[in-house]
Amino acid sequence: MSKLLVTGGAGFIGANFIRYWLSKYSQDSIVNLDKLTYAGHPENLLSLEKSSRYSFIKGDITNKADVDSAIKNVDIVVHFAAESHVDRSIEDPMTFIKTNVLGTGVLLDACLRQGRKRFHHVSTDEVYGELGPRDLPFNEKSPLNPRSPYAASKAGSDLIVKTYYTAYGLPVTITNCANNYGQYQDSEKLIPRFITKLLSNNKVPLMSEGENIRSWLAVVDHCRAIDIVLKKGKIGETYCVGGEEKTNLEITKSILKILEKDDLWIDFVWNRAVNDFRYALDDSKIRKLGWKPKHDFEHWLKDTVEWYKNNKWWWKKSSLKQSFIDFKRTFLHNN
Repeated sequence: MSKLLVTGGAGFIGANFIRYWLSKYSQDSIVNLDKLTYAGHPENLLSLEKSSRYSFIKGDITNKADVDSAIKNVDIVVHFAAESHVDRSIEDPMTFIKTNVLGTGVLLDACLRQGRKRFHHVSTDEVYGELGPRDLPFNEKSPLNPRSPYAASKAGSDLIVKTYYTAYGLPVTITNCANNYGQYQDSEKLIPRFITKLLSNNKVPLMSEGENIRSWLAVVDHCRAIDIVLKKGKIGETYCVGGEEKTNLEITKSILKILEKDDLWIDFVWNRAVNDFRYALDDSKIRKLGWKPKHDFEHWLKDTVEWYKNNKWWWKKSSLKQSFIDFKRTFLHNN
């Protein structure tokens, strides 16, 4: 019987992880610490509101008092909370540095002071930088080479986590994961953004002819990967969690096909300042622990599209919240 603190559990991956864990481990309980920024939605976990094994704390991981209160009596910390959008990081890098670097440090310090808690850090493949079309995938020994403020802030947090293991012996592990997709993903991300635009009869803005390549993993397979690292992973180690490589154009055409729309719904637009060509991960290390993806991309994408079709109330509310925050940010910036 374990008690977990999940940070950022009202977000996309965190909420999926909480549902996965409580469903699989009937004796465990979870405390969810979330600031409820634009990507945090309490509605993601409505089905758990009355569960005696789930509790929610609204708090900020950069606030020592919030973290100290939330971490009491827990056995394991699974750290999802992060600012995670490249475009936003270019506009406002300091917010990303504060949350992703300082916030991770505050959590680690609390874990150390309150009984050396088991700590798992959820990170990204973007810390390794960019690959060319013929380059071998990144692995755990690849040098960190971030190319955006978001990626740099996550690379910094990875290094801080490792330091708490080498300097203090805190029992930590790290996963660097490919792009996730699935239910409850905020509509600023590529797949839900394109799905919701098409469901609203709007064209989809595809950058740079769509030739950029990403690895894609069903969010439930990511949850399984974290589970197996917590159970079988070696303390102090990093594990890459890979997915299936697809160009952005391939992703777009798959969504169009599912929704029975043609290529005229694509609006090719200028590329952004930082848009890495390709990400890919060699996940042979975690496969040795017994993990591999279970969900076929096209099948899971179809299920994801169906979920957005059947839950318009969720993504319309999410989009409205995001629009308000964007307006507020622009107003404050201009004044």
